[in-house]
Amino acid sequence: MPSPDPRRRHARLGPGRLTAGAVAVAVAAGAWLVQDGSTDGGGPPLPPAYSAGVPASAAPPAGPPSPAPAAPAPSPAPAHAPLPASEPTRIRIPSIKVDAPVMGLGLDATGHLASPPMDQRNLAGWYRDGVTPGARGNALAVGHADNRTGPAVFYRLGLLRRGDTVEVVRKDRRTAVFTIDDVRVFAKKDFPDALVYGATDRAELRVITCGGKFDKRTGYESNTVVFAHLSSVR
Repeated sequence: MPSPDPRRRHARLGPGRLTAGAVAVAVAAGAWLVQDGSTDGGGPPLPPAYSAGVPASAAPPAGPPSPAPAAPAPSPAPAHAPLPASEPTRIRIPSIKVDAPVMGLGLDATGHLASPPMDQRNLAGWYRDGVTPGARGNALAVGHADNRTGPAVFYRLGLLRRGDTVEVVRKDRRTAVFTIDDVRVFAKKDFPDALVYGATDRAELRVITCGGKFDKRTGYESNTVVFAHLSSVR
């Protein structure tokens, strides 16, 4: 998931120089945030101020599940006050049985976002130069959808629904609980960076992986994005 310097307006996040897999964390137009298992790519553009913490292989035949048509929205969970910054150590998504360690991701020598090792299927990443999960603003979490051996940590991300929860364990021993507001699939070429990364006074989380149709030459055509807000703390 390569990505140029996130301080620049047209910066992109992507899976690094991997030639297999599907990673997701920050997407950039034209470049994928998530690798698809067979080609390099990048994701949608990361806003220039984001680096300062200000929001501004062969894949399985069917590919990762895509979100189903929206059901009536449950009453939104109230937002919890933002927490002080503290790095994440683990992410749990009970409804799709995700329980994975989290590693920090920076930029590689070319200025692109690195990705978790492809051979570690149960490993997520977060953009360590941005917002920490639970702090004010949009925190970015990414993970592979699959690799050459099968489904990976965020393969079932598209099955999530509004009202489901994402739990992030932090170094300060608090668990930030996020309630999902929406799950969307965006074509990489039309990735809405303002919608995904736009400024917010709340503590919010974006969980990103690849999705949509898979092409052996170009990889996945889309990114699946989960939008969630901090609703409680344990």
